Amino acid sequence: MGSNNPEAPLKAIIIGAGLGGCAAALALKAQGFDVTVYERLKTFRRLGDSLGLGENALKLLRRWGGQKLYDDLCAIGNQAEDMQIREWSSGRVLARQPLMDMAGYIGHRGDYHEVFLQATRDAGVPILMGHEITSFDESKPSITLSDGREFAADVVIGADGIKSRARELVLGFKDHPRSSGYSCFRAYFPGSILKGEPKCAEFVGRDSVNIWIGDDTHVIHNSLRNGEEFNWILTRKLSEEKDREITESWFQEGDLGEVARCIEGLDERIAAAIRRTPGCLDWKICYRDPLATWVSASHRVVLLGDSCHAHLPTSAQGASQATESAAVLAVCLKLAGKGNVPLAVSTRTYEKLRFARTRQSQTNGEDLRDRWHNALKNVKAGREIDPETIKMRNRPLYAFDAEADAMQRWHAVSSQVAEELREGCITPLFGPGSRSVTGVIAAEVGATGA
Repeated sequence: MGSNNPEAPLKAIIIGAGLGGCAAALALKAQGFDVTVYERLKTFRRLGDSLGLGENALKLLRRWGGQKLYDDLCAIGNQAEDMQIREWSSGRVLARQPLMDMAGYIGHRGDYHEVFLQATRDAGVPILMGHEITSFDESKPSITLSDGREFAADVVIGADGIKSRARELVLGFKDHPRSSGYSCFRAYFPGSILKGEPKCAEFVGRDSVNIWIGDDTHVIHNSLRNGEEFNWILTRKLSEEKDREITESWFQEGDLGEVARCIEGLDERIAAAIRRTPGCLDWKICYRDPLATWVSASHRVVLLGDSCHAHLPTSAQGASQATESAAVLAVCLKLAGKGNVPLAVSTRTYEKLRFARTRQSQTNGEDLRDRWHNALKNVKAGREIDPETIKMRNRPLYAFDAEADAMQRWHAVSSQVAEELREGCITPLFGPGSRSVTGVIAAEVGATGA
C-alpha cells in the first residue's frame, strides 16, 4: 500500500513492462523510489522489427544503468555509417546522410526490449508477469488484478501502450482510433533467404539502410548483423474505403499478392528481396488526436509513452520520447515530494513539460512522410529535388537532456500549475476549454500556498 510516512520513499506502480514501462522503472528507481512493474503477459517473445534509439534516450539510459547498458544497446543497432534515400523506380541516390540523423541506432525491437528488461531487473525492480489489471481506484490510487487482489501506491503510471486501459480512466471514456489513411506492410526474416539472389547482393552481407521514395509510398530497408537479418517496411497511402477499416493489431497477416501490386515499378534490387519474403504483417497505421490531459482527475494516475504520445514509424522517436518522458516524470516526482498537493503539482508539471516536445517529435514524422511522398511529384513538374528537402531532421532532437531541462524549467512551470490548482481549473494540453480539478486538491493548494 502507499505509505503516509513522509520518510518512506514514494511508492510507484507501473502498468506495462514494455520499453516505456522499463524506462520509467529505471528512471524512478534512479531517483530512489519504491517501484513495481505489473505486466499482463506471462512471457515475452521476440516480436516486432526495426526500432530506433536516439542519443537523447541513450544518454539517460547510461545515466541510470551505466556504461554497460549503453554499450549493450548500441551494439544491437545497425552499424552502417550512412543511409541512402533513393528514387522509387531507378534506385538513384537522391540524398545521403549519416544514419545517426535518422533514428540513432536501429535494431530489432525484441533485442532492445530484452536489454531493457534485464536492466530493470538488475536495478532491483520487480517485474510481475502474468498480472492482468481489471480495474483502478484513482482515489487511493490502486489497481485490482483479475484474481481480485488489490495493490495501492502513491502514484500509478500507465505505460500500457496504444491500447491503454489506464488512458480510459484518465480521459473518462474509451477513445477509438481512426485511420491515418496509411498502412505498413512489414517483414523481418533471415538474410540467408536472399543469398544467391544477385539483384539483392548490394544489401546482403553487411549492415545497410536504404529508403526508396515514390508517389504516396516509400520502402525502408534495414540489414542487420552483417546481413544475417533483413527487414523491409512498405508504407502506402490507402485509397479504397475498405482499406481504411481500422484493425488495430500488430499481428494481422499481410497479403503478399497486394504487396506485389504495391511494388510495381520499384527498383528491382529491393523488389526482388520483397518478392522472396516468406510472409509479412499488414499494420494499419491508426491515429489518435492529442490528449487534453495525461493525468487523472485525482492527479495520481499518469500516462507515459504510447498510451499518451504514440508516434508514426517515420518519426523514429517513439521509444526515445517514452524514455524522455520517464526521465521528466521521475524528476518532477522527486522535486515535488509526497502528499496530495506535491503529487498534483508534480504530475501536472510533468505533462506540461512534455507535451510540446512530444508533439514536435510526432509532427516531424508526419512532415517527413509527406515530404517523401510528394518529392517525385515535383520532379514530374520539372523541378530538381534538393537533397535537403527529403532528409530526416531528427538530429536537433538528440542534444536535448530531458532531466536537465525539467530541472531548469521546474520552478516556472510548477508555479503555473500551483496557480491553476488554487483556481481549481487546469489548462488542457490540447483543445478548447479547461478541465476542472477535484475540490479537495484546489482547497489544499490554496491553504498551503504551494
